[in-house]
Amino acid sequence: MGRAEPEDEAVGPESGAVLDGYVVEDQVGFLLRRAHQRHAALFQDGIAGAAELTPTQFTALIKTVELGRVTQNQLGRLTAMDPATIQGVVRRLILRGLVRRMPDPMDRRTAVLTPTAAGIALGARAVACARRITEATLRPLDPAEQRALLALLRKLG
Repeated sequence: MGRAEPEDEAVGPESGAVLDGYVVEDQVGFLLRRAHQRHAALFQDGIAGAAELTPTQFTALIKTVELGRVTQNQLGRLTAMDPATIQGVVRRLILRGLVRRMPDPMDRRTAVLTPTAAGIALGARAVACARRITEATLRPLDPAEQRALLALLRKLG
């Protein structure tokens, strides 16, 4: 009982040789996750008092305000959210009175989302916060690096 099985025994530093120099902290996924964590913390701090929106709610609301009217399916595609996620996000926006769902006059089987006056007002306040959040996120970079990063992220996405 107290004896470890051979495969459970601790291994020494030589076990790192099998990794062939792989350093997890230098990998794109790790670095993107760290950058995302930093941005998410800035977003939460920056949006909390003014809008109380999650990142997905913010994106869906802003896209709805921008377009004026959009189907839930189209909104999900435009915001890169799967159907289950966009359904929950839209439900919460409707419950908060920020978005309205109405039948499409051209196709009664389809529902159209439109922003309410409250949604438009909140969207305007949230965008002001989002601009400051973007500035804070990119602050460690000079302007040329900021443009390059955004261009590279668009290319990866």
